[in-house]
Amino acid sequence: MSEKFQLPIYWKDHEDIAIGLYEKFGNDFGESKIYRIRFTELIEWVLQLPNFKGTREECNEGHLEMIQSKWVYEWRDNQE
Repeated sequence: MSEKFQLPIYWKDHEDIAIGLYEKFGNDFGESKIYRIRFTELIEWVLQLPNFKGTREECNEGHLEMIQSKWVYEWRDNQE
């Protein structure tokens, strides 16, 4: 689907962000590596995702932890 028809993504959309990160990085990051990513890097990657409309100021540790968890689930789902 074209990016212009996709809904905007915000910090609360943890699963959509995780899918976007998995699509961007694929298997470059496994489970243990995902949990070792610095939050400062993760914030930058999320802000660069297509259709992401959230701001740096709206981000918090809880969002970042949930994004990491959802990203791990997305990675696991694609390992078969």
